[in-house]
Amino acid sequence: MPVPLLESHVPGHPCRRGKVRDVYDLGDRLVIVATDRISAFDWVLPSGIPDKGRVLTALSLFWFDFLGVPNHVLGTEPKDMGPEFAHRAGELAGRTVLVRKTRVVPIECVVRGYLAGSGWKEYRAGGAVCGIALPPGMQLSQQLPAPIFTPATKEELGHDENVSFERMSQITGPVVAEELRRRSLEVYRRAADYARTRGILIADTKFEWGELPGGELILIDEVLTPDSSRFWPEDGYRVGLSPPSFDKQFVRDWLETTAWDKNSPPPQLPPDVVERTRAKYLEAFERLTGRSLD
Repeated sequence: MPVPLLESHVPGHPCRRGKVRDVYDLGDRLVIVATDRISAFDWVLPSGIPDKGRVLTALSLFWFDFLGVPNHVLGTEPKDMGPEFAHRAGELAGRTVLVRKTRVVPIECVVRGYLAGSGWKEYRAGGAVCGIALPPGMQLSQQLPAPIFTPATKEELGHDENVSFERMSQITGPVVAEELRRRSLEVYRRAADYARTRGILIADTKFEWGELPGGELILIDEVLTPDSSRFWPEDGYRVGLSPPSFDKQFVRDWLETTAWDKNSPPPQLPPDVVERTRAKYLEAFERLTGRSLD
């Protein structure tokens, strides 16, 4: 199994490190490197998942191409990003993208097609999700009558917070809010229809949008990956149960069996958890694209 890339190092450019991505500032453009870091319960774990960054990058590029939605991608070849990136092409290839710099809209544009996660918790508490009333008597994992747009704030620390559409409109302005709701629902529907033909249900997903200097809104960051979406195998789906998913659930489940208190540095992952998690990411990519990562 390959050695995971936990951190990239490219001298000469300011770098901001997120939970998964290293973002280098080139002035009017950015270079985004998807590492193999993995996070859980708001902690970046000391163990990486080999090839995870390559899966996230390749799957996002697949969706950008399939959807044809205006987006931030300018190129994928390290040699086009400058000599320091070209010098590290062996390490960066397949996980690095040159993108346009935008003003990031400070809202996670979440679309839900099924009742799961925080949406299920909200529904059980009050029969609604982000202020959207749903029919009574719905069950865990049940498909919604129609996909719903449930925005959330982008938090630097801790969990994103679900907010109403009215609150989003106050933050972004009503015109931008309406446009992003329309676009996000349209992208979700198209992606979900396609994914079902590949045996995958997209229970929910989140999109990020950015605004160019001229005011155009474009899709940015990753899109429709196991890190930003809840993917369920159609053949394992049952209403009332939480289906197996193509993401880091193996990691969360294992951590729950340990003595870790979630308030101190997390433990190393055992090799079998790393291998099974890697296999799930690769399976999601292969099912959706019809090709192997290599």
